[in-house]
Amino acid sequence: MSKFPKMNFHTHTTYCDGKESVESMIQAALAKDFTRLGFSGHCFNDFRPEDVEVWCMSPQGTQKYMAEVRAMAEKYKGKIEILCGVEQDFCASTSTEAFDYVVGSVHYVEKDGMYYCVDESPEVLEWAIQEGFGGDPYALTKRFFEQEAEVVRKTNATFIGHFDLVTKFNEGNRFFDPMDKRYRDAALTAMDALIKTGRPFEINTGAMYRGLRKEPYPSVQLLKDLYERKGDILLSSDSHDGASLGFRFAEVAQIVKEIGFQTVKILTKDGWEDFLL
Repeated sequence: MSKFPKMNFHTHTTYCDGKESVESMIQAALAKDFTRLGFSGHCFNDFRPEDVEVWCMSPQGTQKYMAEVRAMAEKYKGKIEILCGVEQDFCASTSTEAFDYVVGSVHYVEKDGMYYCVDESPEVLEWAIQEGFGGDPYALTKRFFEQEAEVVRKTNATFIGHFDLVTKFNEGNRFFDPMDKRYRDAALTAMDALIKTGRPFEINTGAMYRGLRKEPYPSVQLLKDLYERKGDILLSSDSHDGASLGFRFAEVAQIVKEIGFQTVKILTKDGWEDFLL
């Protein structure tokens, strides 16, 4: 297999819920010989004020974040290409026009005006299943993928982030079986809708780094489904600290090559490039 390029486009900093500054993340990337690094702070969640400056940036924080990323891009010009992106949640309506790219994600399932977070903790997910969906986990996953199917239309995403994030706390089928027909039908319906948009799907190793999952997002089974449907992919480590940049990229690249993928997408300031595996 060709040497995999050093890059990452899902990188958080202290402006949302990351642990390190913009510059420290850039320095960590340079230490690993990265050639490109994209930042993607969580957008302002105008639908959940309690999340501001806990899980997402405030409007003021967003401006500071953009200014710092732009300044660091200029400072490190010629050493590494820096892009300023945002991770836009399906439920948010914040403008993203000023960013270089948008990660379109679903973190909350909305029902009857309530917003249930699927990736906060196992306890919160269990509460969402019981409180919002009458104890039926497949009703929750169905609603999750209904929103996922619309994430590009809603966020104008450049690429699709952690497609099956709803499985974050489901290791060992704790809450539901991802091979159950109810889950599979909902997930594949969303996948089919998103493939029509032409946007690539992120293969995200963040939960693997944090010890929550043994597989990336999407799961290996869903990656097989994606390959059969001729979907495009890119790799990202959803890094909240420098140590996780590029986590297990070579291993995951080998997995997708064995599935049948021949290329992965790489985002540049001039658009998408294909890298041959």
